[in-house]
Amino acid sequence: MPFVVHSGIRIYYETQGEGPPLFLHHSLTRSLEAWHDFGYSEELKKEYQLIMMDARGHGMSDKPHRPEDYRVELMVGDVLAVLDALGIGKTHFYGYSMGAMLGFRLAKYASSRFLSLTLGGGHPFRFQREAERQFFRQIQKALELGIRGGMEAVVAFLEKSAGPMPPEARAKVLANDPKALLAVTKALQEWPGVEDLLPTITIPCMVYAGDADPFYPGAKKCTKLLPKATFLSLPGMGHTEALYRSDLVLPKVKEFLASVNT
Repeated sequence: MPFVVHSGIRIYYETQGEGPPLFLHHSLTRSLEAWHDFGYSEELKKEYQLIMMDARGHGMSDKPHRPEDYRVELMVGDVLAVLDALGIGKTHFYGYSMGAMLGFRLAKYASSRFLSLTLGGGHPFRFQREAERQFFRQIQKALELGIRGGMEAVVAFLEKSAGPMPPEARAKVLANDPKALLAVTKALQEWPGVEDLLPTITIPCMVYAGDADPFYPGAKKCTKLLPKATFLSLPGMGHTEALYRSDLVLPKVKEFLASVNT
């Protein structure tokens, strides 16, 4: 199994397909398997070499329990360590939720390594809106219940917001370590914003979010500050639902990537 070690943490990754490299970074509580479960990898691997990793705290990667082990600099370094292990100098990047939040920070720390950014369900600002804080409070409460009684509480939270999960996806969320995820959740809320950097980011960007997503206002706002950005609004969709609906999202993502590759 392919692993790379960065800052003492083993990071698991996989590759699929052939073509221009495209790095996929999953959301909080999930793993690289989400790209398979919701139909993204099957479609994208037809045209791209996909690089997918389990973020620290998730999937088959190591799962430290301290929030300080999830500082943004460390998680940026995990992505770069995987690219270095594969000998990839530059790549397209596609992240959802936590992956999108990290993608904006990648533009700060390593913009020269990325050809484009596709960022869904996230934004580059520090979390200040009450709806965003409430989102994280609910996750933390579910994870605290998960520590005491199992990950079923986390599954219940996700299903309340977006309906029943497919059985395989549900099983993978249940397999998570709630102490690690709680540490990640706390750390994410302390990541500094990078809004001052936005006008200097010349990488082509596509940002999207469901208009019922608590992160929608920030996602839409940031595209007005990015020199080369487009914004896609998904009417009626919440945060989790916009991940599930690859049938609606993928055509727009592929169109954007094709425009960057020409």
